[in-house]
Amino acid sequence: MVTPLTPAQQRAVDVLLAAHRIERVGPDPARATAFLAAAADRISQLPLLTSDAVKYNLGYDAAHDVGEALLAAHGYRTSNGPGQHEALGRFLRAVLDTPPGDRAARRFDQLRRARNQGRYTARPLSAADATLAERTARELHQAAVGRGAGT
Repeated sequence: MVTPLTPAQQRAVDVLLAAHRIERVGPDPARATAFLAAAADRISQLPLLTSDAVKYNLGYDAAHDVGEALLAAHGYRTSNGPGQHEALGRFLRAVLDTPPGDRAARRFDQLRRARNQGRYTARPLSAADATLAERTARELHQAAVGRGAGT
């Protein structure tokens, strides 16, 4: 069972709802489980990769899957339209506001911006970037499992 949101977490989520960044859809444990499994699969493949850009993108995708899992576990989804990844990052920061996941949740937005720079301005991604994406995905996954998402 997923850990209920604290009053402070709920207030932060309510801000996202009021801004129409996320929508209430009702908890979906099966969807949460599927996203956590997808994240775990991607994370398991990261050590096998040699390309920094590919490793970074797969790590980012795994971190994003964790965010989707938490949204589903708590009964939300991002609203359609631009800014969905940014909204997901804000949701991660709202829900993972204490250790062990708080630093990784804050890092997600950093990863998102670097991914966009790589995708839209051809900024190369380094080994350090790839390592950060992998570490962030692992920490987010651990925090989500610790909150009971997908169970």
